[in-house]
Amino acid sequence: MLEICSKCGNHEWDKEVDGNTIKCPKCGYEWKFEKLPIYFLTGCSGVGKTTTAINLSACLAEKGKKVLAVDMDPQGNMTSGLGVDKDSVENTIYNLIIGEAKMEEVMIKDVLENLDIIPTNIDLSGAEIELLDVEEKEYIVRNEIDKIKDNYDFIIIDCPPSLSMLTINAMTTADSVLVPIQCEYYALEGLSQLIHTVELVRDRLNPKLTIEGVVFTMYDARTNLSLQVVENVKDNLEQTIYKTIIPRNIRLAEAPSYGIPINKYDPKSAGAESYLRLADEVIDKENEE
Repeated sequence: MLEICSKCGNHEWDKEVDGNTIKCPKCGYEWKFEKLPIYFLTGCSGVGKTTTAINLSACLAEKGKKVLAVDMDPQGNMTSGLGVDKDSVENTIYNLIIGEAKMEEVMIKDVLENLDIIPTNIDLSGAEIELLDVEEKEYIVRNEIDKIKDNYDFIIIDCPPSLSMLTINAMTTADSVLVPIQCEYYALEGLSQLIHTVELVRDRLNPKLTIEGVVFTMYDARTNLSLQVVENVKDNLEQTIYKTIIPRNIRLAEAPSYGIPINKYDPKSAGAESYLRLADEVIDKENEE
């Protein structure tokens, strides 16, 4: 359960949320929660989800923010993209989820200045089966993150592109969802379903969850299609859209193979400049709240 009434112990789902106040429907007791900068990145495969998770984390860290990157995609691309050998790490988030390791045994400190990571690898794909008979399995990651979240300014979670118990764990941990959209013809396909899923999780599991905004990725200024997609999404989507648009960029595509985020691989590239601007937007938005 995400929030349990400290007065009567009620933990049903029909809590009322008004601003940052939760009201227990059973006894009427009200309490406040603090909105935390925990961002969950999701989207279809190939839209720049992991690229955005890696580079936004690194650029926020470069801006002086203390950042925790959490890799919950069994492919482990966020882990390797931040310079960690996913095949040689002793403990990963999988070991944390199944109770074989503690947070301090899993976390890798200072992969970059101001940036820590909870790594993963293909072992995480077995977590679904391990969790079948576990009670409160939707909150395992949240319960662990709660222990260390006050140490960070931002927590960025990268997840699988499909809906699974891993994704649900990320949604119950996060307070907002950041959605990368590729500037291609089928950009809006699946987005309505994603929004519906977020609404379901908010209603039943995590009343704090919101959609933080949409980020356009893989923008190609040489094509009319990219511009048309941006205009189409702006006209049809009732969500916050970040001003920063991430371009298609060779250096951005090369950086993961070296295990280096773009702001370190080529600080003067268009990709690095774009993600630094996005980091500024995220920081400014958080300060406004």
